[in-house]
Amino acid sequence: MKVLFKAAVATAVLGLSILTAQAEQVRVGISAEPYPPFSSLDPSGKWVGWEIEIIDAVCAEAKFDCVLTPVAWDGIIPSLTSKKIDVIMSSMSITKERKKTIDFSDKYYSDSGYTVAGPKGIAMEPTADGLKGKILGVQVSTNAQVYAAKHFRDSATEIKTYQTEDEADQDLVAGRLDAILASRITIGEFLKSDQGKACCEIKGSVANDPDIMARGVGAGLRKGDDEIKEKIDAAIKAIRANGKYGEISRKYFGFDIYGD
Repeated sequence: MKVLFKAAVATAVLGLSILTAQAEQVRVGISAEPYPPFSSLDPSGKWVGWEIEIIDAVCAEAKFDCVLTPVAWDGIIPSLTSKKIDVIMSSMSITKERKKTIDFSDKYYSDSGYTVAGPKGIAMEPTADGLKGKILGVQVSTNAQVYAAKHFRDSATEIKTYQTEDEADQDLVAGRLDAILASRITIGEFLKSDQGKACCEIKGSVANDPDIMARGVGAGLRKGDDEIKEKIDAAIKAIRANGKYGEISRKYFGFDIYGD
């Protein structure tokens, strides 16, 4: 009986080892700063949001054992290239500039463009002339910062940078900023809040700049990590085809976030 028991235990351990070996551990870097509705911490300290659920779905499809790894946004690419994380899935737009340093998977949602918001009742156009003499807030290390530096640097009195979008929102509410520039989805979430509803409104979308703006958001990868890229691309395609992507997205958005 002892021999049979030992054999059974050995078989179970071997089976567990095989299952563990099948699941490749992947450290998925996400921004440590909340970015609703894509990612934020719930009251229990758990990461939740649309992008967190998409990460879970992609990892399950790719048979990855994914470990969420929060990283400060302005250090997330260096963390990837220095191998502290294996993948970035944190609403990172696919741009020419970033592709000089890292690779990207296929897109998993479309960039919504950039919008200016400011106090209610104050006329303001989302142009260089419209922001002349204004203090404009942007999140650091984002395409919004790049756009503001290129298009509004000579007209705005100051372009203030913030580690998180929430910090910029709060300064707008407090009157320390005249306007903020961010993605339409991000500003839309802010304007749904009680503070946002009370103080502010969208002033309009900025003009397109194809050298800065991207058509999509993808998973950031180290150059040469082709096997992981292939698995992520296949997983994105699969969850789009099997309905999981749509099931998750309908909980958060009233439109097709994947786009064209």
